[in-house]
This record gives sequence, C-alpha cells and structure tokens, in this order.
Amino acid sequence: MEGLLFEYLPILMFIGIAGGIATAFLVFPLLFAPSIPDPEKLSAYECGFNAFGDARMKFDVRFYLVSILFIIFDLEVAFLFPWAITLGKTGVFAFWSMMAFLAVLTVGFIYEWKKGALEWE
Repeated sequence: MEGLLFEYLPILMFIGIAGGIATAFLVFPLLFAPSIPDPEKLSAYECGFNAFGDARMKFDVRFYLVSILFIIFDLEVAFLFPWAITLGKTGVFAFWSMMAFLAVLTVGFIYEWKKGALEWE
C-alpha cells in the first residue's frame, strides 16, 4: 500500500507548489502594490464616454440569429475538412451522412434568411 501512495507523491508536490505560487500571486500584490485610487481610473469607461443605458436591456433577435449563423458555418467548415480528406476511404455511407448534415445546416440557414437576419438597416 505504501508503494501505491508513494506514486502519488509527485502529484501532491505539484498541487502544493501550484497552490503556493497561486497564493503568492494573490497575496504579494495586496501587500506591495501601490493602492492610490484616482477618480479618472475609477470612472466608467465605455468607448470613451459614460454609459447611457441599462446594461440589461433586451437585444434585438437579429443578434442571436447572427450568432446561430456563425455556428452553422463554423460547424460546417470544422466537419467538412476531415470529411473531405477521408472521403475516399469512408465510402458512400459517409457521403450521404454528410449530405444529411448539410441539409440540416441548410434548413437553419434558410430559417435565418426568412427571419431577415442577413438584412441590416
């Protein structure tokens, strides 16, 4: 049993050293860093001017539709490259599986198009 526990010693040492370094990184700035609050540093900053609205206001649905559109094209590209490289080895089943996947993505794209997410004013 002692041999088994001895194998975990490097892990415990790593956790101890990491905890010590993390604690040092948290404590040293509190002790040694200058803390002189400046009104300019404490002022609200949002693109060079003060905030003019509530941060919890409702967003237009088009922002969410654009994010869905990004996910659609991001997933499509992420799956198309490995599929295209291995298509000769995977065969007809992989081809039709990818066609079904692209059909689902096309339905999502058409939904966004019909909702007007691609038209900005």
